[in-house]
Amino acid sequence: MFLKLSFYTLRMKKIWQKKEGMATDAFNEQYLVSKGVPDNALIPYDIAASKAHAKMLHSIGILTEEENESLQKGLDCILDLYGKGEFSVTVADEDCHSAIERFLTEKCGDAGKKIHTGRSRNDQVLVATRLYMKEALTGLGEDIGELAKHFLQMAKAHQDVPFPGYTHSQQAMLSSLGHYFCSFVESLIDDKNFVGLVTSAIDKNPLGSAAGFGVAIPLDRELTTKELSFAHVQMNSLYCQTSRGKFESMALEAMVQLMLTLGRFAQDMIIFTTREFGYFQVNDSMTTGSSIMPQKKNMDYMEVLRGQVSVVISLQHQIQDVTKNQLSGYNKDLKFVKKAMLDAFDIATSSIVIVGKMLDALTPNTEIILSKISKDIFAADVVNDLVKDEGMPFRDAYRVAMERLDVLTIDYQKNIQSKVSAGAPGNLGIDIYERILR
Repeated sequence: MFLKLSFYTLRMKKIWQKKEGMATDAFNEQYLVSKGVPDNALIPYDIAASKAHAKMLHSIGILTEEENESLQKGLDCILDLYGKGEFSVTVADEDCHSAIERFLTEKCGDAGKKIHTGRSRNDQVLVATRLYMKEALTGLGEDIGELAKHFLQMAKAHQDVPFPGYTHSQQAMLSSLGHYFCSFVESLIDDKNFVGLVTSAIDKNPLGSAAGFGVAIPLDRELTTKELSFAHVQMNSLYCQTSRGKFESMALEAMVQLMLTLGRFAQDMIIFTTREFGYFQVNDSMTTGSSIMPQKKNMDYMEVLRGQVSVVISLQHQIQDVTKNQLSGYNKDLKFVKKAMLDAFDIATSSIVIVGKMLDALTPNTEIILSKISKDIFAADVVNDLVKDEGMPFRDAYRVAMERLDVLTIDYQKNIQSKVSAGAPGNLGIDIYERILR
């Protein structure tokens, strides 16, 4: 075998093992645990849920006041250690939920053993993940709004710079850089709004659903819902389990839409910064070099961003493929949903930062842009002028427009300002975008 087996030696009794001396096969144990144990990111959220659960257990008489206080202090201690980088999940722990319970049992004794009353690792995973997604989506929406403002600044700074508009990858009609950058402003506003819709849709508390079938204990799910600032209780305990993957897919759909916006910008920058186009100059902070060709200034960051669009799309497909047509209830392969979700958030948030840095590094080459604008880009404008000024039928004007181009005097600013329909280059609606983003 080519596998390195040296790290398959550590064995620890699991919280679910009932007999002394019972041990899992080390290789099998490693196979069950995700590489890199991504649960570390969920530790603060499991702590928050555990604090709420302990408070609820005290309110219904399962925990004494002293036991609840001990658990609250123990959970605060874990959070403090986590903040210092001194608490993390090991392969032997399986996940952060088991690691936290192990710590509480060692520190709080019997109270630590009671913390799991009325809950399963199933609803622990659900509530920690749900809390993470809510916070991450909220932060993502805020970041998207800031990036939209950044694009709007670029639009205002260059709103009157002529810029060719393309259809079928060919120059079509005159546009402006303000018009170009505003297209990303509005796209990002839509992305931000969609993130908000998804956040509202998943704002439901699954804690108390246990393994998916409830418990014979009168858990106060309204209390934990209030403690954890959820908008609603996710009522049906089985649906709590079957919503895993469904809710993550919703979150990733929001990220896919964002990445489609960012990926389009990345592709534009890759093309528009080539020597063949030269529309923009990019400073060295956002380019890389070649190991063999000294002259190269590579747009590697945008190429990676372009690729990351496909990665996030594939992560959503992974979640959907893993969870489609599963038997109702919990299934172990749901473990793959967690890592895909965490990876997607990491990619989306870092991609926003990269695009912001690219905007800072970008300078339009106005003279080059003007030199590349083809005269026939004004053909549609000639058609419209013939219809308006001479009363010529549109199809007749369409046929003779190219002949009139030869004697056309080009005034770029006049042409831009003539496009007065809402959202056109001469009527960008910048004040509307400012009001929305304010």
